[in-house]
Formats: sequence, C-alpha cells, structure tokens
Amino acid sequence: MYLEKETRIVSRNEREGDLRVPSAKLRPYRIRLTPHISQPAVHLMPQSRRSSVNYTIREQLARLFWSIGRAVFRLTPRPCFGLRRALLRLFGAKVGSHVNIYPSALIYYPWNLNIGDWSAIGEWALIYNLGTITIGQRTTISQRAHLCAGTHDYRDPAMRLLKPPIQIADNAWICADAFLGPGVAIGEGAIVGARAVVTKNVAPWTVVVGNPARFVKNRTFEDRTGLERLAQHKSPTAEQENAE
Repeated sequence: MYLEKETRIVSRNEREGDLRVPSAKLRPYRIRLTPHISQPAVHLMPQSRRSSVNYTIREQLARLFWSIGRAVFRLTPRPCFGLRRALLRLFGAKVGSHVNIYPSALIYYPWNLNIGDWSAIGEWALIYNLGTITIGQRTTISQRAHLCAGTHDYRDPAMRLLKPPIQIADNAWICADAFLGPGVAIGEGAIVGARAVVTKNVAPWTVVVGNPARFVKNRTFEDRTGLERLAQHKSPTAEQENAE
C-alpha cells in the first residue's frame, strides 16, 4: 500500500512576501511513500564460527606436517614425478602407477586424494580437497583447473564447513581453468571445456562448456583405434599392475 500526499513548491520570493512570482504557476506534485519492511536481524557472532569444530586434532597435526611436505613438493625438479608420487603416498594419498603431477600443482590434503593409473595433474592446478577427490585412470586435469571439494552452509549463521566429495571417472579430461564445484560427479570419458563452471553432474562421454556448463555434443572417436587402446588399458597386464 502506498501513502499519497499533496504538496507544492514554495519559492523563496513567495516566502518573503514578494508577489512577483504568482503561486498559480507553481504546480503541485505527489510523493509516494513506500512502507518500510524490516528484515529480521541475524547476528553473526565471530566466536560461534570459531567455536565450530571443522577439523579433528589428528587432521590439524597432519595439516601442520603437510605444510612442510608441501614446501618440499614444490621444490622437487619438474621431471621427478616418481619422487612426488612417493611424497604424496607418504602423506596418505592413494596414487596409481605412472601418475604425473607437476610441482606447481596445489594439493591441499594428500590423504583426501585418490588418483588412478596413467592420470595427470597439470601446472598450477588447485586440488582443494577438504572432502575426498577421486580421479580415475587415464584422466587429465589440465593447468589451473580448480577442483573445489569444500564450501559453507550459508543457512547456518556459523557458516558451518561442508566437505562434499568430487568424483571424476576414467578417461575424462578437465580442461584448463575449468571449475568443478562441491559434490559433482564427472562421468567416464567426459570432457569439461576450458574455463567451464560445473555445478551439476556430467554424463559419460559428453562435452560440456560455458558458465554454467552446458552440453554441446557427445564425445566420439574417428576410428576404432582409440577404443581399442582404451580396452587394452582397462585390462592391464600383471607387469603393469606390479609397476612401481
């Protein structure tokens, strides 16, 4: 409901008694006053957020030691993929054979990382794995991709920390600068285009692009050679299984 009020402009000359400006030429106008609707006040107390327990004592100690391990990880020479695999395994990561992870990749918590054989994490990729991030076999995470397995409950005044997992199946490709939100699942063989923003699950063997990510086409192979190579990789020999 609006409240209407009639008013008119009074000039300086009229206030002082000067009749040279006739008041008939002054047109009235209306002011509409909208009612003020007050919102319920929510007091966000900093101490309530700090008092919420996001990490156990064991996790806090692991974070402390990994801060040292991460510095060592960053200083390893670029070709030393085996050394970085060993370092991640030392901190609880499940890393398959022939996995290439570059030294500039930022992995928050190795104990929440599972990555299959022949996969790769490129330069400056951000693996924000507060929750578990699972990467399948022969999957590529390109440079500066952001895998975000952590968020906050905005409905809670204390902004409680949430850790939804991310799952990426075999033969997928997360292209450069792409963002995967918390709780998403990327199907087998799917491709997430460069700088795409994924907040929902991606179907197998599809290509998605854009913000938000949308389906553009199915992923196909020009000949049977690619499919035959994938079939061979899916049935590894005993020698491959015992590698490393």
